[in-house]
Amino acid sequence: MAVKILALSDEVVPWLHSPRLIETCADVDFVVSCGDLPPDYLEFVISTLNKPGFYVHGNHDARYNGRAESLLGWINVDLHTCRAGAVRIAGLEGCLRYKPDAPFQYTQDEQWLRAFWLARKLAPGLVRFKRGVDVMLSHAPLRGIHDGQDHAHTGFDAFVWLAKTFKPRLWLHGHQHRNYNPQQPAETWLGQTRVVNVHPYRILTLD
Repeated sequence: MAVKILALSDEVVPWLHSPRLIETCADVDFVVSCGDLPPDYLEFVISTLNKPGFYVHGNHDARYNGRAESLLGWINVDLHTCRAGAVRIAGLEGCLRYKPDAPFQYTQDEQWLRAFWLARKLAPGLVRFKRGVDVMLSHAPLRGIHDGQDHAHTGFDAFVWLAKTFKPRLWLHGHQHRNYNPQQPAETWLGQTRVVNVHPYRILTLD
């Protein structure tokens, strides 16, 4: 049976923040956010659709003064695994550090450590199901896939390792706005993983 996912990131889409949402997206099975979105927008989507929501923080989420830590109806999957029915979901927040001590920003080495920590939780799934997780969420892209040429939008090396090792069916990210490089593809395959830049939203099907 196919699973339908509404994925959001980085930019409020006006029609998604309106009654039109239920007309278009009532059949989605769950919603994910890849960060940098206001809490009222995310809570409107969940309360309107009455579906589970899973998210990771983006580098600009600190502007909400911690409000995003208590999103009603949403589950923070940073460094965690959880399920939406039979679909296994995990996540890693943040982007490459470009400001000292800023929240939700990490050096390449710091994100490697976080990736190794998450890998311990993905390993049993790799043994049992031949893939560690079904859907991986991140704010930043993978290094060399949908990332930017500037430092702040460079992807993480550790994400490439995670994708190759644990073979998620979908890797969803934001951070690199589509208008930054309109010619850049929104989807790329890395081995068995379909990597998708969901900015500002995507409706995806997982068979």
